[in-house]
Amino acid sequence: MNVYNEMLMARREGRKLLAILIDPDKINWELIDYLCERICASPATHLLVGGSHVASQRLDELVITLKSCGLPVILFPGNPSQISTYAHGILFLFLASGRNPDFLIGHQVKAAPVLRSESLEILPTGYLLIESGGITAVQYVSGTTPMPLENPADIVNTAVACELLGQKLIYLEAGSGASRPVPVNLIRKVRAAINIPLLVGGGIRSLEGIEQAYDAGADLVVIGTAFEDNINFFN
Repeated sequence: MNVYNEMLMARREGRKLLAILIDPDKINWELIDYLCERICASPATHLLVGGSHVASQRLDELVITLKSCGLPVILFPGNPSQISTYAHGILFLFLASGRNPDFLIGHQVKAAPVLRSESLEILPTGYLLIESGGITAVQYVSGTTPMPLENPADIVNTAVACELLGQKLIYLEAGSGASRPVPVNLIRKVRAAINIPLLVGGGIRSLEGIEQAYDAGADLVVIGTAFEDNINFFN
């Protein structure tokens, strides 16, 4: 399975992708079979696994269980401890919106020897945290300030810089549990400026919100909190 090539093919064919984000710390293991059942019944094309801070010691077990859904399972780590070699791939995040050296290169250096020796598909990802009306877990854990909406040119130029630096994906993130999603006009501007797949997540709580992000140019939309709060969200 080549996750990135499949993303590129979907983009060329105009197929929109949808990822459900699963936080290992929020799993009710007594209901794990039902969770997998609802995922299989959803329109999801990918599964992301991770969180800003993960304390669970059952990451490998969770990844193995989720792979039974038949979807690509991609790690979305908050730090190098959140690596499972059982996943199909990993978003190798570069928090370009902040200036915390740990999230620009520090964590990546720590993860490098593990990732080099394993078979995980590496997906270098320019990760941009966007202002969303409140303090999110990403902001708190990373110690970085979200990019203000009043300066969209800076956000667009940061995304372009990530592409020029060799990132394969751009991820516009409002943050887990954000009070509002990334604005559609900003998604359009970033989409028009880059040539690589665009991921958008955070604060999207309705099917209408998903469609709006698609219409604005998102290639893959990430749903996390909405599915956590209502496992039948996609019914």
